[in-house]
Amino acid sequence: MAPVLDIVALRSLIAVADRGGFHRAAEALALSQSAVSQHIRRLEKTLGSPVVERDGRRTRFTAGGSQLLEEARRIVAVHDEAVRRLLGEDTDTVVIGSTEHAADQILPRITAAVREVRPDCRVRFRVDRSARLVEAVDRGTVDLAVYVAEAAGTEGTAVGGLPLTWYAAPEWTPPPAPSPLPLVAIEDPCAIRRRALAVLTEHDISASVVCDAGYLAGVLDSARAGLGVALLAAVGQCPDGLTERTDLPLAPAIRMSAQSRRGADADMVAHATEAVRELLATAAPATPPLADAPWRVGLE
Repeated sequence: MAPVLDIVALRSLIAVADRGGFHRAAEALALSQSAVSQHIRRLEKTLGSPVVERDGRRTRFTAGGSQLLEEARRIVAVHDEAVRRLLGEDTDTVVIGSTEHAADQILPRITAAVREVRPDCRVRFRVDRSARLVEAVDRGTVDLAVYVAEAAGTEGTAVGGLPLTWYAAPEWTPPPAPSPLPLVAIEDPCAIRRRALAVLTEHDISASVVCDAGYLAGVLDSARAGLGVALLAAVGQCPDGLTERTDLPLAPAIRMSAQSRRGADADMVAHATEAVRELLATAAPATPPLADAPWRVGLE
């Protein structure tokens, strides 16, 4: 009999990635931390290889774990949509999609806006890469998606620019010239990764990607571990365990767009889109003026 991936365990895996660890995942799922750990071990037994690994008190996804996470998101999304169709449940459910970048700020704003129009509806979320969100909108499985326009290759409705800032661990120090600046980023294709490399190149700063992550959680873990700097969305509070770097070039905001499925509630879409537009318009500036950058010596 072929190996079977447990859908409950896959949900725990996704929660670990989205929440940044086992403890927060357990809280989000209303489970014990030991239950979440058992789910991950069950997946590791099925695959025959580790899914996560410990780095002190932090959790990292292995290469196989990142690949499983990507498949898990697809499996769970298809499963849940099939259940709704077959059982005819959740007829008044709104499915909102968002990229990981600033999702903790974007999703609550959209939820509030949706419930102003449809106060009794159930709001569900899908956090995924931009191109896949647009595909989900086209298939009708997501009602409204907010995404990075450049990454999706689809303009949609412009909602503003997502400010970007460089972050690193508080104790991190740049390598001496002429060593390249170590960068941690989401693996290609990623528009923010491309933006980071382009900005550094424009300022004659040699850079090298030292860690590719499948998802944002991996970027945050790698930066916290002191592997390098990361260019991240600058909406809301500074990520836990990181500090803003003011000694790197200003990175221009990246364009965000929204797209709704055909037949979606027009009033709901308008309210939700405007909520995101207001959030991005009032976001703090991405980065203060460039301070001294000692590793630029000898590079210009």
